[in-house]
Amino acid sequence: MTDAPVTDLFIIGGGINGCGIARDAAGRGLSVTLAEMNDLASATSSASTKLFHGGLRYLEYFEFRLVREALIEREVLLKAMPHISWPMRFVLPFHKDMRFDSETPASKLLTTFMPWMRGRRPAWLIRLGLFLYDSLGQRGILPGTAKLDLSRDPAGRPLKDKFQTAFEYSDCWIEDARLVVLNARDAQARGASILTRTEVTSAERRAGHWVIRTKNRATGAEQDHRARMLVNAGGPWVADVLHQKLGLSSRENVRLVRGSHIVVPKLFDHGRCYFFQGSDGRIIFAIPYEQDFTLIGTTDADHPDPDTAPVCTEAEQDYLADFASQYFKQPLSRNDVVWTYSGVRPLYDDGASSATAATREYVLTLDQAKAPLLNVFGGKMTTYRKLAEAVLAKIGEVFPQLPSDWTAGVALPGGDFAVEDVEKLKAKLAADYPFLTAYWTGRMIRAYGTEAWEVLGAAKTAADLGQDFGATITARELDWAIAREWVRSGDDYLWRRTKLGLRLDEAQRAAVDAYIQGKAAQLAA
Repeated sequence: MTDAPVTDLFIIGGGINGCGIARDAAGRGLSVTLAEMNDLASATSSASTKLFHGGLRYLEYFEFRLVREALIEREVLLKAMPHISWPMRFVLPFHKDMRFDSETPASKLLTTFMPWMRGRRPAWLIRLGLFLYDSLGQRGILPGTAKLDLSRDPAGRPLKDKFQTAFEYSDCWIEDARLVVLNARDAQARGASILTRTEVTSAERRAGHWVIRTKNRATGAEQDHRARMLVNAGGPWVADVLHQKLGLSSRENVRLVRGSHIVVPKLFDHGRCYFFQGSDGRIIFAIPYEQDFTLIGTTDADHPDPDTAPVCTEAEQDYLADFASQYFKQPLSRNDVVWTYSGVRPLYDDGASSATAATREYVLTLDQAKAPLLNVFGGKMTTYRKLAEAVLAKIGEVFPQLPSDWTAGVALPGGDFAVEDVEKLKAKLAADYPFLTAYWTGRMIRAYGTEAWEVLGAAKTAADLGQDFGATITARELDWAIAREWVRSGDDYLWRRTKLGLRLDEAQRAAVDAYIQGKAAQLAA
């Protein structure tokens, strides 16, 4: 029998659900250990479309509860993290050729009662959907829907001339991987132990507790942990954890759906996003990205297994480029793509006929035999905090008299300022560190918020920040990321904590990786 101390919760998985649960639980006084086999947000949670949104297209599937919860949650989250999330307006161009996905419940209903529509999306139907979108949520910050004349509005300039009308509505941008890290940091500040690059190799019930064996993937060291309750938030690996690591059977399962994105040079100058509808009934977004680029996505395709790395295939690149070219005057091809990424969404397997139709609802199962086990199936970025609250409600069946919900309105690290004060914060940082360029100032506030001053410290010149790696990356910032944000490789920093890999060449990226790995080795010694 291991003599390891007993914690209340052991959480498997360092994506947004695992880290959100860890933060909520630690804030209620539970002792928490979280193990992630790779870097935080290394899978699904860094490969999203980067949106806090209600899911306009889910209305066609009549998922009103999910959409309402997500719509209300947008502003709750926005207020807690105004540095890494911000409001965005979405432009939905209209034309008479728009079609439903023929498999949606809305399409089937209209086909039954209005067969002459033949799957079309008429203007009145889009207006109705946007009216519901405005009405289901509680908006205090985000403006409502408007109609645009694209012959006059700047949003019409990049589009083909056949698009004369558009509808505009609100949702929010989110820096997804930073969201995960900030939840982990806040959980740690409240007492949680966050173990990265630590794989759970097995877990079993013994004498009313879970005994969990982990392996450090960097050193190979193995360790036993004990916990009163186990939370399986393995994301794409949730079923693998359940069946292989725990040796348990379950009828619940996930449907793995690959979502791929392409990044191209900037296609338009304004700060709004486009919502494009295809003749096949699918939709994609074209979003301003990292100031000099445009992000286009996503696809929906079934994925074979979690251990097969998701890749944006050439066919998917062609599909996204061709889809966007139906709208933009400037045609796109695979040759325009500067970067791609792809992630696997672990959707709850509800038996839907297609990946697109699979539900985005989350499902929680609690097994209280001997030592309790809670499994998390599905979920989406926008509702991660509500999912964590739902998990804690179930945990309350095991740990009675837990404090009530607390995370709504509580800022994440660096987010302790008002949504409308972003520009004021940038101005103050620029005044305090006059050597910063405008781009550098904006990047620091958007990444670190009020913690930007702590990152920059007492520097009077750029040279005081140490080695310059290019694209405003300095040794001082890398040291911060290593010490405070679990960064252990160049990819951790360049593609998850930031997206600055887009601005460096291969030699510069290698220099960043070498510096980080050298520092990380010193910490491990």
